[in-house]
Amino acid sequence: MRATRLSLLALAAGAALAGCSGGAPAPAGGDDARPTRMFGQIPFHACTLDGGNAATRVEAQCATFEVPENPDAPQGRQIGLDIAWLPADASDGGTADPVFFLAGGPGQAATELAAQINAGLREVRRQRDIVLVDQRGTGDSNPLTCTGADGEPLDLDAVALPSDDVLDDYVSRCLAGLDGRADPRFYTTGNAIRDLDTVRAALGAEQINLVGGSYGTRVAQQYAMAYPQHTRSIVLDGVAPNDLVIGGEFAHTFEDALALQSKQCAQDARCRERFPTDLQAQLRGVLDTLRVAPATVTYRDPTTGAEAQGTITPDTVTGLAFLFSYQPQTASLLPLMLDEAAQGRYGPLMSLYQLMNSSFGGSMTRGMQWSVICAEDADRYREDGRATGTILGPDVARMFFGACRTWPTGTPPANHTAALQTDVPALLMSGELDPVTPPAYAERVLAGLPNGRHLVFKGQSHGTFALGCAPKLLAQFIETTDAKALDATCLDAMRAVPPFTSFNGWSP
Repeated sequence: MRATRLSLLALAAGAALAGCSGGAPAPAGGDDARPTRMFGQIPFHACTLDGGNAATRVEAQCATFEVPENPDAPQGRQIGLDIAWLPADASDGGTADPVFFLAGGPGQAATELAAQINAGLREVRRQRDIVLVDQRGTGDSNPLTCTGADGEPLDLDAVALPSDDVLDDYVSRCLAGLDGRADPRFYTTGNAIRDLDTVRAALGAEQINLVGGSYGTRVAQQYAMAYPQHTRSIVLDGVAPNDLVIGGEFAHTFEDALALQSKQCAQDARCRERFPTDLQAQLRGVLDTLRVAPATVTYRDPTTGAEAQGTITPDTVTGLAFLFSYQPQTASLLPLMLDEAAQGRYGPLMSLYQLMNSSFGGSMTRGMQWSVICAEDADRYREDGRATGTILGPDVARMFFGACRTWPTGTPPANHTAALQTDVPALLMSGELDPVTPPAYAERVLAGLPNGRHLVFKGQSHGTFALGCAPKLLAQFIETTDAKALDATCLDAMRAVPPFTSFNGWSP
């Protein structure tokens, strides 16, 4: 498998809001000009969470809170956790139990998703403070970024096939760049939830509400297991069971998502007429052609509009199809792109590939992701012979854990794979077409939650908390903590996104 697939799939793995971009907090004035606002014992200053344009900027309060890198050596190296606080809209300051949002990945930073979080939790924020803590190793919380001696990012070739030696060398250079400022063994989920509880206590909150997306659902479950007395409610969006090996089942879950997309097309007369070959067969046909001869293609650069040339390989198509499946809006383009490719017209596909690759390139912190999966997942992965006949194949999982040959490995808690069993009120949400955390995963977790409820969003994919009436349902649940009493009939209005039948869109 080429590094193309490694880089794209590693970025996509478990990501609650894959492709969302953000930036470091920008101060609203010089240090001396920023008034201090206390939340418990933590001093905050006004800041702007900059998502890259005016539409994605969020006014917030920001702080840095120090914790020991090694919890068992409290006098050792300290690391600063980057925290953003979105104050409640209520004039009286809102209720006492704040909401903590837990980002996905592993490797996403919560503060960099502030615009999406603020939109999805807008109804919650009417009464409650929202707290965003960049998990240790991400964002500005001592990020485990791979940089050279000059501080510049290390490149991992996105085209050439990486041998074990090449990847091992990259990991070694990444570790050299971390020397003296981070020990990757301590950037695990177990230490992250300890950080969250330390922040909770410093904020003066007796209980907190957790909203986790994708890998963030693992963090939420493990916090609720370790600190049930401080957990008021949990919302799990794109649920990953504690015993799931992240990356180990992608080949099958992606295959199932494609089958569901094909079924939806077959049930629509216009789609069925325009694309008589089912999606999986069409994708396999394009891959077979490119395995014989990768195609050189002239295309328009999606950022500049300039004419460019590139090479389409099977991994280019597979990586794009996988990333497209994360959102129904992009998945709706896949049949048209594959139909064009089947006729030898690869230009549109290459343009979209370049666009997706650039959009996802900075959304994960690679070192932190390795610290989590190498400590918590790699030793539990067993190669599945059934993956050989799938579109992704077994190489995805092999490459996903390739860095673990040399990456330092921490020690997770002994019970980290145990199923969550708790009376804490819980709301679980899944997208019907999710290619990485399908609804069946949420059903497994729901079995241990007597006060839980699972909502499936028809025609939707990975990450649902901001869709349709979900923001209102979230607010109602967090205020009442009664998931079973929610009137979720508003979700019946949601519809699948029809496949594009031409570049003008779908048929009316």
